[in-house]
Amino acid sequence: MPEGYEIARLDELESFPVDDEGLTWRPVRRRFDIRAFGINAYTAEAEGSRVVEEHAEQEGHDEVYVVLRGRATFTLDADEVDAPAGTFVYVRPGTRRGAVAREAGTAVLAVGAKRGELFTPSPWESIFAGFGHLKAGREEEGRKEIEEAVAANPDLWQGHFNLACFHAQTGRRDEALAALRRAVELEPAKVREWAASDTDFDSMRDDPAFREIVGG
Repeated sequence: MPEGYEIARLDELESFPVDDEGLTWRPVRRRFDIRAFGINAYTAEAEGSRVVEEHAEQEGHDEVYVVLRGRATFTLDADEVDAPAGTFVYVRPGTRRGAVAREAGTAVLAVGAKRGELFTPSPWESIFAGFGHLKAGREEEGRKEIEEAVAANPDLWQGHFNLACFHAQTGRRDEALAALRRAVELEPAKVREWAASDTDFDSMRDDPAFREIVGG
């Protein structure tokens, strides 16, 4: 492989299902280990599937979306925008955004970074990938991704919380309780609030150990 560049085609990238609306994450930043800016692609296999998740960047992130192929309808606050292939959509921080594919196979590239700050890759990309593996039926690959992310960031509550969610989804009660307990030790109020409403823990709500951890 040449030292000065790398090449990958969209359909050669890893593929991780994200939600129940057909959104599929195609990690670009992770593929090339880009450390200067955030960049990822998303695809929708079917017309009507989501191709950009609904969200608003509240912490000063600028984002540009490029429709690589197909056609999408973007919802930007209260506006709907038709976006055929070749369209650039720039979204300012705080604006709610999302997009749905209007053609099967639609693909959108997202590029972004936080204003005025040196870009730092999210430590939780591996968690995103882990749950994607799980949705695709690759449980052990997903568990490995998340456990490695937690091991790399042992003092951050988010990793332990997500590991608890993963264990709960896969029926590992004791491991879920242990990970959740550690998350509560690191960030009691927020973790208890999130655990109280997260459906991943529905099968454990009557467990006395769970109630003791979340204070319910």
